[in-house]
Amino acid sequence: MMTDGWSWFVIILVTLNILAMVWLLLATSKSKGADEADTTGHTWDGIKEYNNPLPRWWLWLFVITIVFSVVYLYLYPGMGSFKGSLDWTQSSQYEQEVALNRAKQDAYFAEFADLSISELAENDKAMATGRRLFLNNCATCHGSNGQGAKGFPNLRDDDWLYGDSPQTIVQTLNNGRAGLMPDLGLPNSSVAILARYVQGLAGQEVTEHVQQKGKSLFAVCTSCHGPEGKGNQALGAPNLTDNIWLYGSTAQEIEVILANGVQGNMPSFNTLLSQNEIKLLAAYVVSLGGG
Repeated sequence: MMTDGWSWFVIILVTLNILAMVWLLLATSKSKGADEADTTGHTWDGIKEYNNPLPRWWLWLFVITIVFSVVYLYLYPGMGSFKGSLDWTQSSQYEQEVALNRAKQDAYFAEFADLSISELAENDKAMATGRRLFLNNCATCHGSNGQGAKGFPNLRDDDWLYGDSPQTIVQTLNNGRAGLMPDLGLPNSSVAILARYVQGLAGQEVTEHVQQKGKSLFAVCTSCHGPEGKGNQALGAPNLTDNIWLYGSTAQEIEVILANGVQGNMPSFNTLLSQNEIKLLAAYVVSLGGG
């Protein structure tokens, strides 16, 4: 918010600049008589430099510019805190353009209003739009083909942290997800055994000692991952038995997670996308073939 002092400073500065331009034009536009020869005083090789007024067409261009600036400053903001007679603001212009864009979107999405997400996933025109939405909003994390990356779920496989139903996907897009794996506060020796026990849950070979010691250590994990390690979609707790790994499958990578914890965040899109766009985006995720 501009203070009164700064507002008057801007008003005075702008006004003085316009008046200075008017004075400069008047001072340089005086017509000379036919016999007059006003020179600058510079002479070279007998050639004198004349000080003639601006050509009329050039002068009028400057006049038009000054008149335009005065009209503009009357209509639009520019003179300190004066809002202009049209009361125009950047935010109002933005809101008008957003409303216009939304109206165009609603007209476009009306074609798909009566289709379910499963039906949209089979509609080529809808999926062409869904792919553009995915590339603009999701590809940074999940990749352009939806196969994910380390720490970002693969949307083309059968492993879903929160479930693969269309309604669940819409809920995820609307509200986002915040996953948390806390550090367990175990000594390093126990962390190493538990990491190898988790590998055993996924079918890797482990020693009998790891099986016995790890099972007791795993008790602290069962509240989220279940006694058999099959996870809990209500909590977003991964299935540890399917050999699909979000942060890596080596013992060292698992140890880092057990020792330090990890926090995942899926942002919500309900303030960035309309419900029509979210519905199409959910349908595109379904069309990727996961689940």
